[in-house]
Amino acid sequence: MTRILVVDDEPQILRALRINLLARHYEVAVAEDGAAALRKAADWHPDLVVLDLGLPDIDGIDVIHGLRGWSAVPIIVLSGREGNRDKVQALDAGADDYVTKPFEIDELLARVRAVTRRTAVPDSEPARFRIGDHTVDLAGKTVSGGVRLTPTEWRMIELLLRNPGKLVSQRQMLAEVWSSGHTRETNYLRQYMAQLRRKLEPDPARPAHLLTEPGMGYRFQP
Repeated sequence: MTRILVVDDEPQILRALRINLLARHYEVAVAEDGAAALRKAADWHPDLVVLDLGLPDIDGIDVIHGLRGWSAVPIIVLSGREGNRDKVQALDAGADDYVTKPFEIDELLARVRAVTRRTAVPDSEPARFRIGDHTVDLAGKTVSGGVRLTPTEWRMIELLLRNPGKLVSQRQMLAEVWSSGHTRETNYLRQYMAQLRRKLEPDPARPAHLLTEPGMGYRFQP
């Protein structure tokens, strides 16, 4: 049974999430502050952490850093803060996804399912992915239908396809595709993503697979 640790200082949110997750056969533990969350994570070893950023004792970003010091457990952030800065910091610190408060429970549960599916995948990752009418073969560096990608496009699409359903932040993509010295050149991403959509998406103006999270990053939706 998948273990989920829910961290939030609002009792009504803890109660609602615990009830909904238990009803879907997850094993659930809760923590009301960052210190309790770190202790529980160390003792209980959850398979997923749902983490509020606004905690009373330790900032949620610092909790992520604390977890990442010893664990690769997936983290879904709950953020009630306005603007994208805190969410970008959370993703750069090691969070896997985010949901903005107030949130629909169905959306959060969908994110939970997506993350747990990813972590349940065996180490032998698939090398072929379907995007619209095209099959992308990462091992062979080919795309069906005679589509040709540039080396930069290949690095971008591989990063997205290796993280299906996961938000890849702009900073991460710029650092991994270009270098750590190019983490502000977001215009690169827009240009190359537009090219990838023209080559791979059935309707580039309404992408179904290569999605933009405005101000945050990009996501491959299988």
